Amino acid sequence: MLQLDTSLPANNIARDEELDGHNPLRHLMDDSELDGVIASEGLARPSGSLSELLTVLPQQSQSIQDGLLTLSFAHMWEALPLPISISLLVDASPGCGGLAWPAGQILASYLVQCGPEYIKDKNILELGSGTGLVGLVVGALGNANIWITDQAYFFTEYTSPLLPIMKQNVCLNRLGDKVAVAELNWGSPIPSEIPRPDIILAADCVYFEPAFPLLVQTLNDLSDSKNEIFFCYKKRRKVALLVSFSVAVGPSS
Repeated sequence: MLQLDTSLPANNIARDEELDGHNPLRHLMDDSELDGVIASEGLARPSGSLSELLTVLPQQSQSIQDGLLTLSFAHMWEALPLPISISLLVDASPGCGGLAWPAGQILASYLVQCGPEYIKDKNILELGSGTGLVGLVVGALGNANIWITDQAYFFTEYTSPLLPIMKQNVCLNRLGDKVAVAELNWGSPIPSEIPRPDIILAADCVYFEPAFPLLVQTLNDLSDSKNEIFFCYKKRRKVALLVSFSVAVGPSS
């Protein structure tokens, strides 16, 4: 079951997200901040102690140079470069989608630890990709067919288009043979070029409450008894709304 945190006052949300932008991993620094969760149909990993969570996110480093954010992911797979490094063009303008948020980094790290064989030859779809981080990491991890998607429009006039950022990041990391960029507007029909996914990925997609029903509809349209959903988020929103969202999506099994 998705876990919820009631400890964060509503008036701290904006400040919390501002701090996340400067240091996306700051909430891992002590036990009181351990509120991330990965929920998956068939493979659930609830939050635990700091030491337990750091096994999901080991030895990760980040640097910013020449306007690019570089994230490195350690692993134990001999056939892969050590570490896996991903460069991202980010967009810090209002709209939130163009940043590398904590949940995306945690989900990417978790999938790296799952290893190349876990994703081999699978169709993998990421929803609300933003910069494309999670899908790009999966592309660097092994042989899979990956679609990173986001909406061509959003609910505010201040949001910058994210699809061009994702396309540039695919080129930056030379993953064009593995990772495709596609428009997928939540609540709309699934584009015909996107096949039925074996794995669905979503990270920090629930920061804007009016989008919840549309995201739920898209997840329902995509999911069946055979595919697996990894949904990772930092709990920072109104408890009642998150409860409604988790009930609509359903518990992990």
